[in-house]
Amino acid sequence: MAYPLRYALADLALALSRAADDAAEVRSTAARAAADMIGDGAGVQILRDDGRYEAITYHHIDDERSATLGRVLDHAGRLPDDDFSTTLAASRRPIVLAGDGASPVGDGEHPVHAAVLCPVIVDNTYAGYLVLTRETPGAFYSTAEVELARDIAGELALAISSAQAMERLRASEERYRRVLETIPEGVLQLDRDGVATYANEPIGVVLGLPRAQLVGVSLRGFLDDQGQKELARRLNECQAGRSTVGATRLMRADGSRRSVRMSMMPLMDDHGRFNGVVCMITDTTDHIDARGLKRQLDHLRRLDSLGQLIGGISHDFNNLLTVVAGSADMILTTTPENEQHHQLARDIMEAVSTGRTLTHQLLAFGRSDGNRPEIIPIPDLLTDVQSLFSRTLGEHIGLDLAFGADVWPVRAERGPLEQALVNVAANARDAMLHGGMVRVAATNEVHEAGAPPQGAPAGRVVHLVITDTGSGMSDEVRQRALEPFFTTRPTAAGLGLATTAGIVQGIGGHIELESQPRIGTTVHLYLPAAEERTAAAGERQGAPAVIGRVLIVEDQPEVAQLVQRLIEPAGYVITVATDALTAVTQVAAGAHPDLLITDVVMPTMTGPELASALRTHHPDLPVLYMSGYTAASLGPQLTLDENSMLIEKPFTRSTLLGAIRTLCGPQPPRT
Repeated sequence: MAYPLRYALADLALALSRAADDAAEVRSTAARAAADMIGDGAGVQILRDDGRYEAITYHHIDDERSATLGRVLDHAGRLPDDDFSTTLAASRRPIVLAGDGASPVGDGEHPVHAAVLCPVIVDNTYAGYLVLTRETPGAFYSTAEVELARDIAGELALAISSAQAMERLRASEERYRRVLETIPEGVLQLDRDGVATYANEPIGVVLGLPRAQLVGVSLRGFLDDQGQKELARRLNECQAGRSTVGATRLMRADGSRRSVRMSMMPLMDDHGRFNGVVCMITDTTDHIDARGLKRQLDHLRRLDSLGQLIGGISHDFNNLLTVVAGSADMILTTTPENEQHHQLARDIMEAVSTGRTLTHQLLAFGRSDGNRPEIIPIPDLLTDVQSLFSRTLGEHIGLDLAFGADVWPVRAERGPLEQALVNVAANARDAMLHGGMVRVAATNEVHEAGAPPQGAPAGRVVHLVITDTGSGMSDEVRQRALEPFFTTRPTAAGLGLATTAGIVQGIGGHIELESQPRIGTTVHLYLPAAEERTAAAGERQGAPAVIGRVLIVEDQPEVAQLVQRLIEPAGYVITVATDALTAVTQVAAGAHPDLLITDVVMPTMTGPELASALRTHHPDLPVLYMSGYTAASLGPQLTLDENSMLIEKPFTRSTLLGAIRTLCGPQPPRT
């Protein structure tokens, strides 16, 4: 009998390996084999990924009893915390039951008189059990049968481990396939002779053949003589373990030619031997034929997406900073100056101030078109962009800023103006690969109409001078440096200085370049000056002299609670709503707030929409908007009238109370 049993186990192992792609088939095969080899019924109860048992797979030699006994034995949805499961997991040995000891396995209507539960251990972890049952009174399992059940459980564990590995492999391959099928670049996998063994859909579009027809075709057939020599060189580079990148021309199946950029990376087998290459091909024909217009559009789209992403992250981060700043401010005002907590709160406030500056820079820098020009003090601008300059230049390039406090302000959008300056810094960095110095100076000048430099605005002008000690430019290159898509670097888009020129000219300014090879480059920016506007006293009218009832509407509960904690001690009566529709309902039902404090961007209704709805009941209602976005970033979403203000997050208690006093007058008298 030993040989037939060994053969039966071998047949079971083979059947399980063939079913490894299907976990349900693995369980069914094991349960059927156990019932056939040992007799009566057998089931497999395996744990799901969430740690609970999935439905049992049960088989009985009498098919009519399979479904009935399967329902009795099923522990689907239960945790493995019963006595049998914990014992199996701890001992990792079979549990043999007979007579009264087997009664917990069945029920009164379907008694089980003998049972064996064998743990299934997968990758050294308890994964479930194999159960064998007999319903004949006086039945039992011999030692040999228990060992056979244990062997079957072991084969089942190996099959489950293999199935799980296959599933992980399939998931990984599916992720890899989705990446290859969704990226815009064409992808070919080539063997060591340049013959395609895989092709994705985009490469079929580039070469003018369906992807299925590309497999087995040599890439040499799409190249001219020069291209074939270049391909051979690239394959040799990859065989030596080096990746290559370069431009070439491909001939499509219809005879037309396409300009492409080709990146090739070596593939190695399990023994580290060269086994072919992955070739990524980007069609650049439209870029060249249309003089880069498509590339410019893609660039602008990416900037727009980046601006939206930066705006969202900065807004959420400002909400967090608001809670941190407000809480630290409350600690600061309630603890003596000589206590450690007071100093720690002060340190937190300083860190929040730095974080606020950074997030506002990101909001302004990422905004593509806020249509919100503002009066920008040049000293503030240069101080704010100093950190952006430092990050752009890197540690190997020094930065020197020189300007006086009396430099005139300019009227412009802050974000694009900062972008213009950073673009100039990026060009300077690329010209100083081995280090150097960038100097930025700002002075006031008065230009007469028609006087040099030609093109500079007349009248009061702020002259920004950005000088680097880089490689410089020839006169020919300097004359074309402001042209869109002109570049001397193969990996650059050629938009940096052109974008800067467009921004400067857009605000009525002028840009000029001075440069000499090996000496460096100086960029002159001439910006028309603007007068700073100061708010006149009594500018806001119509607000109540004293307010007492404040309605706070903020969709972030923690921010709403913080605002309440900050202003409630001042004597205001606070009502909080975390939903704009709730606030509308409250006011419509008779509530009469003296002041509305609301976030600008909310899910169901924006702050301005909420203010408009509430002012249908109370036309003179003052509104204090608060937002993690800057006023410029909000653009047309927010229009302030004489009875409304915006306070930017994060803010402190004193800032918030000051804004309320400015908008509405003094605080209510204490009672």
